[in-house]
Amino acid sequence: MHVLILGGTTEARRLAELLHGTPGLKLTSSLAGRVASPRLPPGETRVGGFGGAEGLAAWLREHTVDAVVDATHPFAETISFNAAQAAADTHVPLLALRRPGWVPVEGDRWHEAGSLEEAARSLPALGRRVFLTTGRMGLAAFAHLDDLWFLVRSVDAPEPPHPARMEVLLDRGPFTLDGERELLRRHRIDIVVTKDSGGAATAPKLTAAREAGVLVVVVRRPPVPEGVPVVPDPEHAVRWVGERLEQRPFRAID
Repeated sequence: MHVLILGGTTEARRLAELLHGTPGLKLTSSLAGRVASPRLPPGETRVGGFGGAEGLAAWLREHTVDAVVDATHPFAETISFNAAQAAADTHVPLLALRRPGWVPVEGDRWHEAGSLEEAARSLPALGRRVFLTTGRMGLAAFAHLDDLWFLVRSVDAPEPPHPARMEVLLDRGPFTLDGERELLRRHRIDIVVTKDSGGAATAPKLTAAREAGVLVVVVRRPPVPEGVPVVPDPEHAVRWVGERLEQRPFRAID
């Protein structure tokens, strides 16, 4: 049985670790290639796009894929919808692995936005010193805000277009609560902008903002494509793969 993991997340790597070495299972992890030095999971890997839904469907057929787990970032909307279309076209079972989103607690000051563009439009009325933690790919939405100052954190250096008044912090999570507290204090941050990525690796910034009374603009995540089953963690995904492995007739694999 050949399983394709659409990865690039902590959950995808964990799933590959749990499935690696399973008898009768061939595992391939696909990474988008947007990070220069990604953390590679065990098993076979491929890097780069497929060429849309048609290209992914062709790859599934060519490599005789029996199941796909979409464990991409919750905001990787394009690949998720391409995967849903390709799976439907090839009749390959598809599962979405999505870490649960964040939930506000007492003391949080959250302002929700439906997109990066909506978040950018709201900023001038909310503050002047912005901690932008949405990644380097979406900076164009904020490039026109010349009156605001931005602290931008990303794994790799961002490319234009981006805000003119910007300091870049190259770092990779998980982040500590003490570190996030110090960032907010040292840079006099009055707004944090984040995507609702969920998970524990980047959640300390929310706690630090709550303690400091800093407003957090939270960009809502896009929905999972209709009809695709969703599980919240790698362990549930392992069970889903195991059920399909038990149902498959034996055949030789490479």
